[in-house]
Amino acid sequence: MVCRVGAARLFTRAAVSSKLPLSRYASLVLACICSSNEAGHIAHFQSGAATKTPSTVTIRGHTCQADPDWFNIPDNVLDSATRRLHLQKDHPVCITRQIIQANFPTPTFKYHNDFSPVVTTRQNFDSLGFPADHPGRARSDTYYINDTTLLRTHTSAHQAETFSANESDGYLISADVYRRDAIDRSHYPAFHQMEGARHWDRDRVPGGDVAAAVLRDLEALPKHNVVVEDPNPPWHAERNPVQEEHHSNAEAEAIGAHLKRSLENMVVDVFSRAKAAAKRADPNFVDEPLKMRWVEAYFPFTSPSWELEVYYAGDWLEVLGCGVVKQDLFINAGVSSQLGWAFGIGIDRIAMLLFKVPDIRLFWSRDDRFISQFTGVSDNLDKLKLFTPFSKYPPSPRDVSFWLRSSSSSAAGGNTKNAFHENDIMELVRNIAGDVVEDVRLIDEFTHPKTGRKSMAYRIVYRSLERTLTTEEANKYHNDVREALVNELGVELR
Repeated sequence: MVCRVGAARLFTRAAVSSKLPLSRYASLVLACICSSNEAGHIAHFQSGAATKTPSTVTIRGHTCQADPDWFNIPDNVLDSATRRLHLQKDHPVCITRQIIQANFPTPTFKYHNDFSPVVTTRQNFDSLGFPADHPGRARSDTYYINDTTLLRTHTSAHQAETFSANESDGYLISADVYRRDAIDRSHYPAFHQMEGARHWDRDRVPGGDVAAAVLRDLEALPKHNVVVEDPNPPWHAERNPVQEEHHSNAEAEAIGAHLKRSLENMVVDVFSRAKAAAKRADPNFVDEPLKMRWVEAYFPFTSPSWELEVYYAGDWLEVLGCGVVKQDLFINAGVSSQLGWAFGIGIDRIAMLLFKVPDIRLFWSRDDRFISQFTGVSDNLDKLKLFTPFSKYPPSPRDVSFWLRSSSSSAAGGNTKNAFHENDIMELVRNIAGDVVEDVRLIDEFTHPKTGRKSMAYRIVYRSLERTLTTEEANKYHNDVREALVNELGVELR
């Protein structure tokens, strides 16, 4: 269960840093076949008349009509939709999924790893209670095909159908998700999430006593020996309330305890593997005791809610978010007698920690120097290997400054094409430079005291993962960016 940035914080984030909160218009023809020999998984356009928007878009066999007023998916994102890294054997994202998944075994948990990334606004927003004016719905945040069809922004787009199918007592959903976002080493417009849920049914447990059934299952879970800080009560009437109209205090406390033990066991396994890999790579590795702590949180789909943080390599890292599922979600899915917990985690973020990968772009590289390093690990997870950097090529920073259109605004949200949003710059630069762009950062902004016009200055760092860029190449990328800023965003260069 993963919520959008905006009124609610994310369950999962692609960033990797201490306590860091964890996005060109389409050419007429694109044909991309994924590198892992997934026959038939092709993304392509059929051109529309005299417009940059295609008439139809096909992604993994799913064909939709494209609407020029809504379509905003660039070629590189459509390419990403064919890759399915979480299913690509021996890829760090796939290996990380395997490790997490192994901690939630079948048959209690059913695995869903191949849902289509093309979903409806009902699946992605309406079924989860997003207001009509929620900023997460804006074209500045989300990739649309038409006004009712988009690339999912979170795995929770499949939550209602999975609850409703009611095929098991728990599930895991792993998937590629898409958001227009910043450009830096820890953000990419395509990334991977996993969400999991476990429920109990009042109509199926002895005497309808869910709390007792949950506690019996809790006793059957393994017990770790890692120090866990959990200073807060199981719930708090104001900060972290029980859903009193649906759950008793005993039910909420039992479900919360089962949730926490389950996730603690998973995190201990993940970070123990990370430590073991670090020791194999460096005999002088200093093995500090692993510590965890629970922090009260707010998510719109759970209550009570928590975040789990891990003290690792000298920093507290926010790893995941979770909570007791809001009962309305079960009711709306037609399984009102069920109650339980859910969590969400960013697979890429954990993979960056596990393998010590410094730049998220590497996950999308087809360079054999990266991919070949992890051969055989999917078949033997105990042989986890840290990433060995190949030569780091020099950066090519370039600055650009401009005046915004007088009517522009950098505020978030809005579905109009003319409103300025910083994500438009990120998308434009990535459209032109692709994975050659490493970082785009606002370095200055001011408003002219007399005219009221707003000026912004950005530093763009170009750096290839595979070779040294020539000055001419970097200049060509940057000149193309400057030209596109004028032609597509209507700014005035300074």
